Parts: sequence; C-alpha cells; structure tokens
Amino acid sequence: MITMTTSTDEFADRLLGSALGTVDLLSMHIGDRMGWYRALAAHGPADPAELVARSRGHERYAREWLEQQAAFGILEIAEDGRFALPGAAAEVLTDESSLAYLAPLARMLAGASVQLPALLEAYREGGGVPWAAFGADLRESQADMNRPWFEHALPEALAGVPGLDTVLRRPGARLADVGCGGGWSTIALARAYPEAGVVGVDIDGPSVELATRNAADAGLGDRVSFRRGDAALLDEGRYDAVFAFECVHDMPRPVETLAAARRATVPGGAVVVMDEAVGESFTAPADDLERLMYGFSLLICLPDGMSEQPSAATGTVMRPGTLRRYAREAGFSDVEILPIKDFGFWRFYRLIP
Repeated sequence: MITMTTSTDEFADRLLGSALGTVDLLSMHIGDRMGWYRALAAHGPADPAELVARSRGHERYAREWLEQQAAFGILEIAEDGRFALPGAAAEVLTDESSLAYLAPLARMLAGASVQLPALLEAYREGGGVPWAAFGADLRESQADMNRPWFEHALPEALAGVPGLDTVLRRPGARLADVGCGGGWSTIALARAYPEAGVVGVDIDGPSVELATRNAADAGLGDRVSFRRGDAALLDEGRYDAVFAFECVHDMPRPVETLAAARRATVPGGAVVVMDEAVGESFTAPADDLERLMYGFSLLICLPDGMSEQPSAATGTVMRPGTLRRYAREAGFSDVEILPIKDFGFWRFYRLIP
C-alpha cells in the first residue's frame, strides 16, 4: 500500500517483495507441471536423483529447484538431508479435491504472462487478446481451480436456497449452463439433481471438447451434453433454470446473453449468475480479493472481453450494480443476491423476471 508517508526505501522493499512473490509463483508452476510436488507428496522425501526417477526431468535442474524451494520455505530438509513436502503445502499444491487447492493459480498467471507482448499491443491500440490465444494453460487451470468448489460445495450451496432447490428438483427439469468451460459446473448440477437433464454451452471449442471428456470420464455422458455456441443456442421457453458461472464479466455483450437466458427460461424458472464477490464500489487501497481480481482483469478478462467488438468491456471487477444494470437492460426487473456464503471468490445472484 502506498501512502503519503511511504518512503522510497519502503516502496523499493515492496517491489522486492513482489519480485520474490513472482519467483515463488513461477517456481510453483514448474514444480506442478513437472509433477515434482506430486512425487514428493506420494512417495515422501527425495534427493534430486530420486525425484527425477519418480517423475521426470533433468537431475541438475531438479537440484536447483529443490534447493530454491527449501530456501523459500516451501520444502523442508529431512534428517537425512533429503527434501520433504509438508502436509499443508501438499494439500494446496497437489490435492485436487481440496477447496484449498491453488496450484492452478500459478499455472493461470504464468500462462497469462506468455501473452504480455499481445497484451501490450492491446493496451496501446485498444484491441484485445481472445481466450483462445491463452491456450491450454488458462483453459485447464481455470477448470481445475474451480472443480473442487463445484464438486464439493455447489450441491449444498444450492440446496440451501429452498426456492431455487425446488425449481431444480422439478420432475424432468431441464438445466442449462452457459459459459460452462471445462464442464465441472455442468457435471456438478447433473450429480446434484439426477432427475434433471443438463446441457452446457461454451463458445470455446477446446473447452467443449474438454467438458465432453470430463463428463464421459465421470460416467455422465448419457445425461449431460455440451454444445459450442452462446446462449442464443438455447431454445425459448425450454429450461427450468439457466446458470452462468463466472463468465458474464468476460462477455463482450452480456446484455444479449442475459436476454437470451431470460427467453430460454420457463415461467417460474430461475436465471442464476455466479461471479466474483467484489465490493459494491471502488475503494483504494483495496483488500486482497479485490487486488487479485484486478490482476485477473488486467491480464486476462478485460483483454478477452475486448477482443470482440462492440464490447461492454466489463472486466473481472463486475460490481453488483453493474450486473443489476445489465439484467434490467436484458428485461429483468431486478437482481437478488442469494444467501450463499463463503463460496470461494464468488457471489451468487438470481435475476428476477
């Protein structure tokens, strides 16, 4: 935080701390993608030769990485001099079922940084960088980071909103998941509501392919389907509920999407948006959540949204008032914040007809 009393030395210390944090993040990305954290978590302490024998890689690079990880306090040194991954770090870096799993965050930011030349060009000229340009690193990291929340927290969260849960439990209910990405939200809906038919829609072809594979691997290929396109694909008056999980802020034309969701929903149905739980208004300095969301916006979401024109140019920091305005322009009367608390970085809204 910069204040009127911040000295040159204090700000220089902040920059140094940021540099160390960047090294931390990128080194975690290396350990994650090389499989080294998982090898340590599964088989215990290792020296460089043992680590590469368990997974892959070059022993000299493994030694440098192990020493760096210990120097940064991520790994510990066992009594025999080998390197060990503590349990708390193992959960955050390797346990894909844990709500604390954050290894994909390192992959996401590392993947975004690859596009810095294109981002600078967009900043100069006012264009954008489309989601497809970021490739598998962002597509897969977002799916992997959201997966534990969808699998382990979403069913209980929806069940805790009686009016919504009743809609989703209608016999033969049809549910649509707009902007489904890797499909974990769609799969979670199908598991939570086994009597419902669920369709996921996404404009990104590789994401649709990934979602289709994930559903098949989950044994839900006969109950869940995926289509490439936007909400305009949804038949009018067909769905009991339409969801948009963490995607409205990315859309160049969110009003059109919400209007299509409204038309697709049957009378008495529900349109639910999950998006970032940012503050009601801009404040500075901001809390850590707000700072992280501005980071995503600078590097990923705003450039993605501006890659297609005309664009609402929303960015990740979509405040409740902004969504309310979009909803009203789409034909809804208002927006209700649902009583779902402590759900990661996100807030749930129900759009009122």
